[in-house]
Order: sequence, then C-alpha cells, then structure tokens
Amino acid sequence: MPVKTSRKAFYAGSFDPVTNGHVDVLRHACQLADHLIVAIGVHPGKAPLFSPEERAAMIKEACRSFASSDGVQVEVITFDGLAVEAAKSHGATLLIRGLRDGTDLDYEMQMAGMNQSLAPDIQTVFLPSSPMVRPITATLVRQIAMMGGDVSAFVPDFVANGLAQKLKASR
Repeated sequence: MPVKTSRKAFYAGSFDPVTNGHVDVLRHACQLADHLIVAIGVHPGKAPLFSPEERAAMIKEACRSFASSDGVQVEVITFDGLAVEAAKSHGATLLIRGLRDGTDLDYEMQMAGMNQSLAPDIQTVFLPSSPMVRPITATLVRQIAMMGGDVSAFVPDFVANGLAQKLKASR
C-alpha cells in the first residue's frame, strides 16, 4: 500500500488587505497541500494599512471554513527576506503563486526560474484566478476604499468592515 506523503505549501504576499482574489488562491492551494503556510511579507520601506497581526487574523478567518473541511493545517507567519528562502526554512516543497493575467505570468515565470536556481527542491505551482476575481488587487481595493468607494464585491465581509473601521479611525 502506498504511503501518502505530506505536502507543505508556501503562499507569500502582502495581503493588505485580504481580497477575494487571495481567498480564491487560498481555496485552491488547500486542495493541493496538507499544510499551507501563508506568509505575510513585512518590508521596512512599506507602510501597510493593516498590521501583520491584523492581516494574519484576516487570513485565518478567510481560510477557516474550507481549510478545515479539506483537512488542511493553515499556519500564518511573517517574513522579511526572500520568499523562497522563507519557504525553504519552513520545509515547504511547493511555492504557490496566483496568476490573474498574462502580465502576471511573464513576471512569475521569471521569478520561478530564479527561485528554481536558489532552491531546486521547491516547485513553483501557478494557480490561475477564477474569472470573477481576476481584476482584483489589494492596491486597487485600498485606493477605492480610501476614496469612499464600496469594496464589498472585492473582499470578504469582515475585511470590508475592517477597512471601513480602519479608514474611519484615520480621518
């Protein structure tokens, strides 16, 4: 009888905020792995809207229903260096990357090639976004929210509420 091997995947991003596009990739990644590490990039030169702790809470809430039903352990971490090095240090064998369009593919193919050189034991897996979430980016969501627009179609409800509270408090 074949022995089932564990698959540990690593999905890195800023997640500022978590969008329906991120949730789409997370849902698909949970179908590929037993253990999914969601890695929040923290870089000194950037000023995110949400703290790493707030983003971690959003990610956990976004994954709760489908991760448990798929039997996947979801772990949220922060990192500040190369994603492939963080993936390697956490024992991941899969590097998850979401693709929205051809522009993403061109960039991600270059990144996958460099990552393959840096960590040959880690396989990059591209997950195409579902058609309904392809135009969504966290940057656009933040911009729309900051200008008073309705972002409820682009993020989970709890994220839309968090954005509204965060922006109200900053005014």
